Amino acid sequence: MRIDYRKLRGECQRHGPDHITEQVKTCLAEKVFKPEDFSFHELAEEFLGHDYVRSCDPRRGDARPLREASDAVDVTAFSNITGQLLVNSVLQGFENAPKVASTLVSTIPTRLNGEKVPGVEHITDEVAVVQPGMPFPHYGFGETYIETPTSDKRGLKCSVTKEAIFYDLTGHVLTRAGEVGQVLATRKEKRVMDMIIGYGGGSTPNFAGGGKWKYKGTEYAVFNTTTVDWSSYWYVNQHTAALSDYTDIDEAEQLFAEMRQPDTREPIEIMGTRTLLVPPALRVTARRIVNTTEIHEGDSDVRIGVSGNLVDDLGIQAVSSAYMYRRLIDGGSVSAANAKKHWLYGDFAKAFAYMENWPITVVQSPPNSYVEFNQDIVIEVKASERGTCAVINPYYVTRSTGAG
Repeated sequence: MRIDYRKLRGECQRHGPDHITEQVKTCLAEKVFKPEDFSFHELAEEFLGHDYVRSCDPRRGDARPLREASDAVDVTAFSNITGQLLVNSVLQGFENAPKVASTLVSTIPTRLNGEKVPGVEHITDEVAVVQPGMPFPHYGFGETYIETPTSDKRGLKCSVTKEAIFYDLTGHVLTRAGEVGQVLATRKEKRVMDMIIGYGGGSTPNFAGGGKWKYKGTEYAVFNTTTVDWSSYWYVNQHTAALSDYTDIDEAEQLFAEMRQPDTREPIEIMGTRTLLVPPALRVTARRIVNTTEIHEGDSDVRIGVSGNLVDDLGIQAVSSAYMYRRLIDGGSVSAANAKKHWLYGDFAKAFAYMENWPITVVQSPPNSYVEFNQDIVIEVKASERGTCAVINPYYVTRSTGAG
């Protein structure tokens, strides 16, 4: 869409820079136009004046700060509009990046940098009976707890230089801004995926990377093939079934049936949708298992019986991720052949969380900052997010190596 910069300037002169900035922000949010519809060069011509744009020519030696352009209309409006274009591009890049793992886990806002999450006391059925005239038993937080790792801030910057204005490199700058958001989202996706697959960012699981569960001060592997000794209440959630049909889903379900929660000692009940997470090599298989409408038993000549989808009542969604496959190889040191066989199943939102101090946040630098003189940077934005991966209830997800 062609932007009428003269009309924008007129609106700014009549109603002030804040009004025009809000209008631009609203139009971007409602997708009336896109950031790439703008031209930094033409925007500067209208709001800062021809003298300022000429001074941006690297061949000239009279470069001047925004406030000194003789025919400038409104420096604040130019700065705010340009900054808003960068902000939108960064946020759009973040939103458009692949986020399979990040959407499966819970996001828990927190102001703490690592914390202890208390569990609940175990109460037997007998104690829960209240006799006439007797006090009610107390049910509250007990001595059990899990710990979450400390969080880290991650961020990048993107800038508009005077050369970008003079040579009208709008598309180039906005592409870089989008990449800033995409990189932040991608790095987060890798960290969350490492937690989910149980490797914590390397072949040796570690607590700081979200690859281990810290329960009552002791670190445990996220996935176990033998029972962890908790008075016979715990917890095998790894097996070797190769994903081929509904019987393999049933094997994972039987693992849930054998496990108990450590605090309440109640069975593991998954209420709602289960997720089947697979690498691309198992995507078609997973969808066939979940979406099939009929199952024929017997050989091709003799049909013993026909039934509907035997796992349809479980409400399974099949999800595939290339990052799962790559992180198993790169982060978990699993061979490519074996990485293609791995699959995970369960309630990921119950098992894992991202403890979020703040979501993706983009901040614009003020105009006429020192970097304009030192580096010819006219507008600069920085994007950051802070949080950490945390294993909360690992027994709500099972993992299969697919070894058979």
